[in-house]
Amino acid sequence: MNEHPLETWHRLVRTQDPSGLQSVLGEDAVFYSPVVHAPQRGKALAAAYLSAAFTVFFNSTFRYVREIVGTSDAMLEFETEIDGILVNGVDLIKWNDAGKIVEFKVMLRPLKAINLVHQRMADLLQSTQGRRDA
Repeated sequence: MNEHPLETWHRLVRTQDPSGLQSVLGEDAVFYSPVVHAPQRGKALAAAYLSAAFTVFFNSTFRYVREIVGTSDAMLEFETEIDGILVNGVDLIKWNDAGKIVEFKVMLRPLKAINLVHQRMADLLQSTQGRRDA
């Protein structure tokens, strides 16, 4: 039996290994960034943004503090510290019947954290893949 998409996601986060994103994302995946107006559609764009998030968010202070799980979606609340700023956020994840993530939405607070993440993600995406409206 295949691993549940949330188990896969938690393993990727725990090992800080974005290479597994290709296996867990659906071809039609959509990523909703807290700092980009337009949804990022398609597996390649969703993987690019989530890979950047691995660098920006997942450090030794990152932890999920609450989960609400449904049959095909979940809300994962997280906390992390970046440059001395406490970041609190929510990952809303939806998967299809094949167990592939088809929607990933991130929401953040407070404003100081949003501004910091916007800067970090933009810098990272520009340096790794060219300008992507980060």
